[in-house]
Amino acid sequence: MAFLAGAFLLLSILILLVQLRVLHYAYERMGIPSRYVLAILLLTLLGSSINIPVAEFPPEKVISGTVVHHHGMRYVVPVVRQWPATVLAINVGGALIPVLLSIYLALKNRLVLKAVIAVTVVALVTHHLAHPARGVEITLPIFIPLIVATICALLLSWRQAGPLAYIGGSVGTLIGADLMNLTKIPGLGAPVASIGGAGTFDGVFLVGIVAVLLASMIQPDARRAV
Repeated sequence: MAFLAGAFLLLSILILLVQLRVLHYAYERMGIPSRYVLAILLLTLLGSSINIPVAEFPPEKVISGTVVHHHGMRYVVPVVRQWPATVLAINVGGALIPVLLSIYLALKNRLVLKAVIAVTVVALVTHHLAHPARGVEITLPIFIPLIVATICALLLSWRQAGPLAYIGGSVGTLIGADLMNLTKIPGLGAPVASIGGAGTFDGVFLVGIVAVLLASMIQPDARRAV
């Protein structure tokens, strides 16, 4: 019930932002056609609750039905009736959609090499900041990664800083926070270890979007490559 209420509130805020053209502007600076913006946002939000299982760690006692606080964020650990093995999954909204969108942007704008550099830098910084939290996998403070993603994008490609900021911010955060910390997941007591979910979903989404906005504010007159 709490998740549905939170999802409804988040959806209401996102729709309001779209009406104010904030997120519309951010996706436009990335090179996404305006007619697809709302669909991508809805898929991202709905996909944040969908985890695709890919592996399973050895059984351990998991934390259940508690609230964990890290980096000023509040994470609710799902109630688990039994003590199963920790399931490793890929989150649709926090991993699959950002990765697919980033691949599209990198190929469309011919930014593959620059994207690899930006992702690598952001991943290294994010990995240093990411913190394993009992019951909720990996948590992350988002402000430094988004600044790093913005700076990398502006330095590597001033004219295409928008899409490059999104690629570096979202994929770099995903790799640095989750993929580079997979070995730390056993022992955290999380029912589901979701790549791009729980503690890193906000980071992946906000770092990518806010990095685009920051880059666009710094170079507002730069034209997008078509």
